[in-house]
Amino acid sequence: MTKPLAKQSPAKPSRPRQTRLSPDDRRRELLDAAILYFAEEGFDGGTRGLAKRLGITQPLLYRYFSSKEDLVNEVYRAVYLDRWQADWETTILNRDRPIEDRLLEFYRGYTDLIFDRNWMRIFFFAGLKGLDLNKRYIKRVETVLLTPIWAETSIALGVTMKGHTTEYPHDLVWQMHGAILYHGIRKHIYADCTVDIERTILVAVQTYLSAARATIA
Repeated sequence: MTKPLAKQSPAKPSRPRQTRLSPDDRRRELLDAAILYFAEEGFDGGTRGLAKRLGITQPLLYRYFSSKEDLVNEVYRAVYLDRWQADWETTILNRDRPIEDRLLEFYRGYTDLIFDRNWMRIFFFAGLKGLDLNKRYIKRVETVLLTPIWAETSIALGVTMKGHTTEYPHDLVWQMHGAILYHGIRKHIYADCTVDIERTILVAVQTYLSAARATIA
């Protein structure tokens, strides 16, 4: 007589093997999480809160970033410096093209990168907290982008480099830059989905050039 087959218990599903990240990859993973965390909570959110959100201990976080200041500096580098494009300066200085075309191309590329939720929110949270992150970035924008914009504008409008009007008029160029930046604020801070950035750039550049002609005249 044949014995009935013994019932076999269903096999337990095997757990997927977790891949151990290299120290560099793990550090990048923590940095990406910190960017999202500071964009949502601001810089009052400390490393203890960040570690809790990540499900790790604060000492483990400090194995990859020596201090909160070190972490904030890395956030600054990743969000602002790593997105900086050398061809922005090249576009501004290309005298083979009309100044209006150069400015339109530059601001299209610039806004493609900075009109980002994390960029905007971290920038304003840092300003409210009084961190020098904003000051460092604004200084770079002013020195590398806005001062050359005015010099190139002056030359395009017929003023030699020896003319006094090639000196950088802080308010005039910042008004153009700020008008464009404000529409990024509307989109990512105020959640205004009606922003037409192409039209914004065109109006801001043409208004600036009109004011520049009047100033130089």
